[in-house]
Amino acid sequence: MSLFEWTGPIKSFCDGALLKYLTNQAISVIISEKELNSLLSGRNSHPHTFLGLHPCEFEGKSGLVARAFVHNAVSCEIVHLDKKPEQRFVLKQLDASGFFEGFIPRFKKTFKYRIRVTYPTGEVRQFYDPYSFMPTLGDQDLYLFSEGNDLKIHDKMGGHLREINGVKGASFSVWAPNARRVSVVGDFNHWDGRFHAMRSMGSSGVWEIFIPGLEAGTKYKYEIVSQEEHLLLKTDPYGVYFEPPPHNCTILYDFDNYEWKDSEWIERRAKADKAEVQPISVYEVHIDSWKKVIEDGGRPLSYIELGMELGDYVKEMGFTHVEFMPLAEYPFMGSWGYQVTGFFAPTHRYGPPDEFRELVDVLHQKGIGVIMDWVPAHFPKDAFALAEFDGSHLYEHADPRQGHHKDWGTLIFNYGRNEVVQFLMGSALLWFDRYHIDGLRVDAVASMLYLDYSQEEGEWVPNQYGGRENIEAIHFLRKVNSVVHNEFPGAMMIAEESTSFGGVTKAPEEGGLGFDFKWNMGWMHDTLLYFGKDALFRKWHHDNLTFGMLYQFSENFVSVFSHDEVVHGKGSMITKMSGVSISEKSQTLRSLYGYMWGYPGKKCLFMGTEFGQSSEWRYDGSLDWHLCEYADHEGIRLMVKDANRLYMENKALFERDNNSDGFRWINCSDAESGVLSFARFGHNKADTLVVICHFTPVTRSSYRIGFPHAGKWKEILNTNAWEYGGSGVGNLGEVHSQPHPCDDLADSVELTLPGLSTLWFKWDGES
Repeated sequence: MSLFEWTGPIKSFCDGALLKYLTNQAISVIISEKELNSLLSGRNSHPHTFLGLHPCEFEGKSGLVARAFVHNAVSCEIVHLDKKPEQRFVLKQLDASGFFEGFIPRFKKTFKYRIRVTYPTGEVRQFYDPYSFMPTLGDQDLYLFSEGNDLKIHDKMGGHLREINGVKGASFSVWAPNARRVSVVGDFNHWDGRFHAMRSMGSSGVWEIFIPGLEAGTKYKYEIVSQEEHLLLKTDPYGVYFEPPPHNCTILYDFDNYEWKDSEWIERRAKADKAEVQPISVYEVHIDSWKKVIEDGGRPLSYIELGMELGDYVKEMGFTHVEFMPLAEYPFMGSWGYQVTGFFAPTHRYGPPDEFRELVDVLHQKGIGVIMDWVPAHFPKDAFALAEFDGSHLYEHADPRQGHHKDWGTLIFNYGRNEVVQFLMGSALLWFDRYHIDGLRVDAVASMLYLDYSQEEGEWVPNQYGGRENIEAIHFLRKVNSVVHNEFPGAMMIAEESTSFGGVTKAPEEGGLGFDFKWNMGWMHDTLLYFGKDALFRKWHHDNLTFGMLYQFSENFVSVFSHDEVVHGKGSMITKMSGVSISEKSQTLRSLYGYMWGYPGKKCLFMGTEFGQSSEWRYDGSLDWHLCEYADHEGIRLMVKDANRLYMENKALFERDNNSDGFRWINCSDAESGVLSFARFGHNKADTLVVICHFTPVTRSSYRIGFPHAGKWKEILNTNAWEYGGSGVGNLGEVHSQPHPCDDLADSVELTLPGLSTLWFKWDGES
């Protein structure tokens, strides 16, 4: 039975017949048993159709039916907000769990109201009804989402604090097309999915609700009933802030309080010349292990602390950019951040989202760009996250031959679904839009490009043409690169791609993928192979240093020694170098860095390798900063610092980086002596540099090398300088060319080449 009761002056709205009817207070239940059971059992996909106020005809009378489902309430009233004095309509409880219904006669249109409830403790609360609000997503929003073309999807999907019609609360929207029911659950409804069930937005597969009264800091998840009647508890795929494991709840966050101070940086970035003609030297950082606060239990630095300490250090060292290993939310520290569960949220580990904003802001104010590792290639199988999100293979492929990364035990995104492309593209755009980052380094691109990546025969499915290329992933990469560049002028997209796939850094309209840069994995591998050989045997591996020039200008490359080179038993950079003592290894590593900074391509160096850390990198430890007290390690650091400074100052080292006209071998065939020499050219003759590398441990006197211009040449870098821990042997700061043909050049110089060293000479005019 249902009961309606008017607590105000009845004659103000009722005639005598209705007064007599209401006095009896006994009327039939309006909701059908089937509909009621669907709501009580949490199986109704259209709760807004039944809950709230709705026009209806009841026993020949026009009016409104009112229904509310409030956890554990013992009484419930509808409070009319536009009537003075206050008018309240009492609803009859149909179920002990808190379901109420009543009929309000004579009202043909719904009105603004609150629900007033009493709980068993006697507490009385009054609040706006979630089922009185229209959808927060319109038809155009759903259309663009389904197409995969909404550039502001991060402002629409997920949980967002909003004010609607003067009412503050939070809107929620989630894609779960195969779910039978989706609810928002949290402490505010005792984690009971029968309350705050979301409305289905039709064929879009999106579910939506606005819940008044929720505030920043509210923890929530989505409770999903699958087609197979399995009950799933999932974090928000578009969540912006998360609590730590094991609960991993999504947290509502207020983004309206931060004021950016980096407008000059953003404007400068947008107006700058193309990235490939600028000097770029990147310092790769894993936040958790860069530096610990020993006096506070060995914790890592917070985002705010990093802004100052890391910013000052990077500025001192002369790096132009910081690249953070993945900071999107992830549950397992041992994944280093590469198994992401929160693609729209900076990890909670170092502070809330606004503090990450402050980190980026401070770095920008110090003149340092920010690049983030981004992982659109795969995601983990954690039950609380994306895997089988609505009980079906939604974000991943159903066929494990297409959807499973056996190397990493993760799942592969289904790039053939517009909504998945929308999700990933939205993630990429968010980091530029909300957090002002300057670039994304896209992880594991090779695994995205090839269907047979790390698969044996029979373990993969060919594309529609019988080939091994992942056509959908290629289309996705082209799209996201194009959109990022269009929306954020000056932004960089960098590929970690280890194969010979053509056109990674060519424009999509030219058949390329559209990246700005590609990590030069081939150069890294060949170079480390050479430097790991004893100097006595290097002459048989000289081609490892020269082979890379055959493809150097086919892409826009970054010369890189990353975290991948100093883990899993590979040893540290300094221990990779041949030699018996740390001093000899240090000397060799300095010569390698001199060669790297002189070689074409942007630069990227992993933290700790700039001072020759002896031990392998440990994600759960800290860099061995105390080693900088020793000359061998501090010398490497000072040499890298000077190399960065000289790199910034000399246009020949960057402005024609991707043009073969900016490079010339002088002599690349003296394998016996271990000598390699080349010239770098800018647009002006005065910018010309000569780089000479000597990778055997003996000093060579009167070694003649051709120089491209006659005149005086200043020795601007000698990796054997005494301030770097070397012997100081060199060429006394400058040399003068002689009209003595050598190396197919008209002029040459007789040089002293210290052992295991790299020298840079800059043309200083006619003698």
